[in-house]
Amino acid sequence: MRVAVGMSGGVDSAVAAALLREQGHEVIGLTMRLWQAGRYRGGERDACFGPQEEQDIAAAAAICGQLGIAHRVLDCAEAYEAEVLSYFRESYRAGLTPNPCVRCNASMKFGLLPRLARESGESFEAFATGHYARLRRDGAGSHLLMAADRRRDQSYFLYRLTQEQLGEVLFPLGDMTKDEVRKIASDLSFSVKDKQDSQDFYSGDYTELVGLELREGEIRDRSGRVLGHHQGYWRFTVGQRRGLGVASGEPLYVLSVNACRNEVVVGTASEALCHEVWLTDCHWLLGEPSGAVEVKVRSSGEAVSGELHGGRLVVGQGVFGVAPGQSAVIYRGEELLGGGVIQKAL
Repeated sequence: MRVAVGMSGGVDSAVAAALLREQGHEVIGLTMRLWQAGRYRGGERDACFGPQEEQDIAAAAAICGQLGIAHRVLDCAEAYEAEVLSYFRESYRAGLTPNPCVRCNASMKFGLLPRLARESGESFEAFATGHYARLRRDGAGSHLLMAADRRRDQSYFLYRLTQEQLGEVLFPLGDMTKDEVRKIASDLSFSVKDKQDSQDFYSGDYTELVGLELREGEIRDRSGRVLGHHQGYWRFTVGQRRGLGVASGEPLYVLSVNACRNEVVVGTASEALCHEVWLTDCHWLLGEPSGAVEVKVRSSGEAVSGELHGGRLVVGQGVFGVAPGQSAVIYRGEELLGGGVIQKAL
């Protein structure tokens, strides 16, 4: 079978390509070019989007050369600007907390990238990535499952994939641990064997992408009392504790952000606990679920039990720091059922 592998220049996609080639597949590496020099400043830290992209492209090309497979670089920069960066910008300006990685996976990595490759003349039966997730297929369709290594599970970021996309996807690393992946990379003498994972979506300051001038606003508690001042509501997100610049006898967290008033409301940990979450723009992999489920409101957070009734999610034990605009991803056991964008939390 001919398999295209989305290659970022990191260790995970490199090992995914190596495993598929070892299994006897004909493999081709595909890499997105996203960065446009001169449009943004960027920064130095490892990230999916930043000026270090040329180094990542070179690393992906080197791995493909070492494996003896073809490598294609496809220009996706304008589409990324329109689909991901504009969504990020508009969300922050509206006082929401977006998840650009969810948007990028569904529309770019699993959408535009394989489509552009096929339009350029490449043919392949499957598309693979280095994501830590698993698939199970039966007569109902493709079931998306958590990775065997829960500490590395990335299924949260994939909840908006369609059945059409999942039908051709392979996740070679789904049953592996990161240590096992790095061991394979070391055995194959890959130059990226010790490369650290990207820690963020953008290498620079988010304020640059939002594109608003700094302006002073107030930090208040829930009673309306002014506790301090800030330089822009878009620099805060619900649940945030650090960087508030407010002295208090107990830790304070961002409870809400008001774009119209350029206001940030803070409160205690108990005040940041929500028991009811309303979802919009829901996407379900195999039909809309209801009843007992588990939910994650952050990719690295623990799943908590709840009851789903339409777009209303009731969480008896409460969930901390629910941010409008962020994704609430719904599971039942190890299976991801889908999710939606958080509209409000009570």
